[in-house]
Amino acid sequence: MNQSKKVLLINTHLTYPNWTEGTLNASFFQTAKDFFEANNFEVLETKVEKGYNPEEEVEKHLEADIIILQTPVNWFGAPWIYKKYIDEVFNSGLQSQKLLTDDGRTREDPSKQYGTGGKMQGKKFMVCATWNAPAASFNDPNQVLFEGRSTADAFIAITSNYRFCGAEVVADYNCFDIFKDGDIARDLENYPSHLSNVFNLD
Repeated sequence: MNQSKKVLLINTHLTYPNWTEGTLNASFFQTAKDFFEANNFEVLETKVEKGYNPEEEVEKHLEADIIILQTPVNWFGAPWIYKKYIDEVFNSGLQSQKLLTDDGRTREDPSKQYGTGGKMQGKKFMVCATWNAPAASFNDPNQVLFEGRSTADAFIAITSNYRFCGAEVVADYNCFDIFKDGDIARDLENYPSHLSNVFNLD
């Protein structure tokens, strides 16, 4: 494995004292860090709750070959601090034209589609999430809430930012039903295998 490869790990857990302290997301974050270091990647880290500089985050995105968002699912999305992070970082990347130039459309070429103005081609983005929802609530049209939708469908507001900027979105990884009947130990154990498969590191 080339020593120059870099991965950016973004942890957007938001602490609610005596309720969600962030231990589980920190465990997945550390598992990913250990995996990539073992595969000779340089690991770049951002813990959104601890603060960040938008311009520096743009540079991390430019350096990274792989970007992984580690997030709890709070009310069917990432914590609000992640939306703030994305707005600030991607606005900076647009203003500097480092992550994208525009939305991709041109008057000269009507065939150019919306969402093709990005500069992140060759980079890969993945979501790793922790859910209270059970796995059975997805991909089943008989389920009342998601009505057959997948986790990828649920993450569309997150992944579209990266696809809009030209990155490839790979299959997400999820730890389900964390408060009731989930198997957290198994999900942590299987996580490196998922990373190896989606990033072709076998």
